[in-house]
Amino acid sequence: MNKRNALRWLAGSAVVASTGGFLTACKSKADFNAIDLTGSKEYGQDFSMPDQHGQRRSMADFKGKVVLVFFGFTQCPDVCPTTLGDLAAVKQKLGAKGDKLQVIFASVDPSRDTPEILQAYLANFDPSFLALRGSDEETAKMAKDFKVYYKRVDGQTPGSYTMDHTAGDYIFDPEGRLRLYSRYGTPVDTLAKDIEQLIDGA
Repeated sequence: MNKRNALRWLAGSAVVASTGGFLTACKSKADFNAIDLTGSKEYGQDFSMPDQHGQRRSMADFKGKVVLVFFGFTQCPDVCPTTLGDLAAVKQKLGAKGDKLQVIFASVDPSRDTPEILQAYLANFDPSFLALRGSDEETAKMAKDFKVYYKRVDGQTPGSYTMDHTAGDYIFDPEGRLRLYSRYGTPVDTLAKDIEQLIDGA
């Protein structure tokens, strides 16, 4: 996903934020930088998808942890590696509390993102990061649940393509409740502060 497309879809997600329910969520008392989705039922509350090791995952597997879900694909040239690099830095910034953060990379390109490729890709950022890779139908359902846009865009050579997709993080608290949406490009220190508040029970 190139930077022009990323900015375009970020602008689009801002429109969604104002018209699709981000601002209608019940606000919590905590002071978050990210968009507060506390109490909203308009976005995905759970998922059921195999990870890169073949184990089917759902929110129930991560009780007691803050779970951050990001949609992307391994051949993304800029937005995805930048985001995952930032998330690795966030985990490091949290110190001992970093063990209470589970990052999940949900692939929007399951035909190319094989389990082996996902394992190698995420190992470049943090060994604890998990990927979700389902069938085309499972991918479409999860994206729809989270109101995530993604689309295949044909390349200049036969058979080549890239993916346009929504860029941003969906963040669940340790009780498994969707709480925040963090925009692409949020500074590491800012995101770490939001996540630490959730770890501490905000």
